Amino acid sequence: MEPAKTLTGPAELLAGYLDHYRAAVLEKVDGLSEAELRRSLVPSGWSPLELVKHLAHVELRWLRWGFRAEPVENPWGDHTADRGRWALAPEDTAASVVAYFQEQCERSRVIVAESSLDDVSAEGGRFQPGDERPTLAWILFHVLQEYARHVGHLDIVRELSDARAD
Repeated sequence: MEPAKTLTGPAELLAGYLDHYRAAVLEKVDGLSEAELRRSLVPSGWSPLELVKHLAHVELRWLRWGFRAEPVENPWGDHTADRGRWALAPEDTAASVVAYFQEQCERSRVIVAESSLDDVSAEGGRFQPGDERPTLAWILFHVLQEYARHVGHLDIVRELSDARAD
């Protein structure tokens, strides 16, 4: 569900639309079998579950590692060097990837609630001394447009998978 049409504050709009798209990701993969979640229907080769894992890492890279400069073990854990694109680890299951996605989204919500849109990213994580460090507003807008694009990708894959086009 989209945020209320009466919202006018940029922080509330960004947070509301991010939650709208986060929920849309989960709705698009809901009801797909483990096999369907792991099967690619597109020439580039990504699967719906790989995309969910990617979006969890987008949250981690931009909000935790990027904005907050929190130490994270593997910020690029959605990629593998040999494939050069999104990938699942052997131990990844639909349940574990969805739980990881939800965990990263919740951590991002806390970071946003504790911050102001004009706050600048900390040094030491994704952004090192001398790097141009983005504001939280820039990061949230960037993450929002990434979600919008990828939810569109999931729309297409879901329609190809079982003709569900909602």
